[in-house]
Amino acid sequence: MSSGSGSLMWFRKGLRIHDNPALEYASKGSNFLYPVFVIDPHYMKPDPEAFSPGSSKAGLNRIQFLLESLRDLDLNLKRLGSRLLVLKGEPSEVLIRCLKEWDVKNLCFEYDTEPYYQALDVKVKSYATTAGIEIYSPVSHTLFNPADIIRKNGGKPPLSYQSFLKLAGEPSWASSPLSITLSSLPPVGNIGNCNISEVPTVKELGYEETQQDELSPFRGGETEALKRLRESIENKEWVAKFEKPKGDPSAFLKPATTVLSPYLKFGCLSSRYFYICLKDLYKNVKTHTVPPVSLAGQLLWRDFFYTVAFGTPSFDRMRGNKICKQIPWNDDDELLVAWREARTGFPWIDAIMTQLRKWGWMHHLARHSVACFLTRGDLFVHWEKGRDVFERLLIDSDWAINNGNWLWLSCSSFFYQYNRIYSPISFGKKYDPNGDYIRHFLPVLKGMPKEYIYEPWTAPLSIQNKAKCIIGRDYPKPVVAHDSASKDCRRRMAEAYALNQKMSGMVSAEDLRNLRRKLEEDQKPEVENKRQRKLIG
Repeated sequence: MSSGSGSLMWFRKGLRIHDNPALEYASKGSNFLYPVFVIDPHYMKPDPEAFSPGSSKAGLNRIQFLLESLRDLDLNLKRLGSRLLVLKGEPSEVLIRCLKEWDVKNLCFEYDTEPYYQALDVKVKSYATTAGIEIYSPVSHTLFNPADIIRKNGGKPPLSYQSFLKLAGEPSWASSPLSITLSSLPPVGNIGNCNISEVPTVKELGYEETQQDELSPFRGGETEALKRLRESIENKEWVAKFEKPKGDPSAFLKPATTVLSPYLKFGCLSSRYFYICLKDLYKNVKTHTVPPVSLAGQLLWRDFFYTVAFGTPSFDRMRGNKICKQIPWNDDDELLVAWREARTGFPWIDAIMTQLRKWGWMHHLARHSVACFLTRGDLFVHWEKGRDVFERLLIDSDWAINNGNWLWLSCSSFFYQYNRIYSPISFGKKYDPNGDYIRHFLPVLKGMPKEYIYEPWTAPLSIQNKAKCIIGRDYPKPVVAHDSASKDCRRRMAEAYALNQKMSGMVSAEDLRNLRRKLEEDQKPEVENKRQRKLIG
């Protein structure tokens, strides 16, 4: 690095000071440091057409979380003698403009495997290289470099967690101490004609003040992330015994997980620092759980999905995705909207979808319930449509993990036991027999006796009256009958799997159309028989 030069630190994710190799490199041997964040309209511009407040890409909860994380980063940079320079516009154009305007010899940013950033980075790197600017782009968002794992596996990503673990081993950086603190940073250089602003408020971005009665209880930022990490790790016994997929999806006053996922998503918390903290804790306890169920195991799951996503073209689609089963999902937008708007008539499902809308977060088992219900469990709606809703509303929505989980839960990839279905009635009841979670998120049902709270349509009218909740008027009737709907879904999955096997995975759009037609034909006599039985009965 040439001395007496300026460095530009481009923040995207990695919104932290601790364990930030790009920031550390940028500050070493530089007279000036330009810490930059670009407000990307693609992600932040209000979209009045969207089904919930927010931009075309993100709901307001996640935008709010990002702005809080940026404000916290700015404060932490100010403590070190610097500040965050916020610019607006298409990021690659803004960056190139800054590189032209400022005396910058080094461009530093954390490596990102997401297709959107990969495309941006090509543009920025190509300009920087031509201009003779040195680029430093380390991998620090994940424990491993996905490209290394894929290389070790002969150019293909490992498709099972166990084979991933075998290939990964211990991360190479784990043998030397991580750099957790910085004592100071070089001052910001002359910013010339660049239009710099402070971190904007939601209102300044053009959003209305929200009328929402309950906002996400999670605040963004590195300070909050480290506080939550400390609190989680103080409970040594809980960490040592942590076992996913156990935990209570109905616990909302004190969630049964760390709720560190949104902080990992934005890089307010370094997954490497989290991993080291866990490893240190495991050394000091007699026994502890191990991957895949332990807390360290959850970080490795994250890396597993990042690696598969990075090595699989069209990972976020069914068509053209080599690892995805081709399934003739139905195109019923009415069912999709009922699910999205928490109007399915199944209180467990609707309560979860309400928590998602309000908080931007729900427990992983709650996510499993509603994803299974929408796809292969009951409604047979395309996983891509459910994925889009999660991608918008979750504060921890992460491209690789969200797509990976939808592929998994719809039995499109990774997991193929489609006969195992989460019941929208008995699954929640097991954790919360009284229905407190439902009463909290669906107050319309709060007077319903616990015997009926999971299936209120079975309550006699006198009880519905007493509970001030008439089914079909105050709360919807179920959109499907679970038993027959799940039976029909299993039949469709069996046929789709058979087709995929017969065609060795090379299923064309035409094949899928024919199968969909056949499934619909098969269903007609069944529906007709039911109608006849009803008439006779």
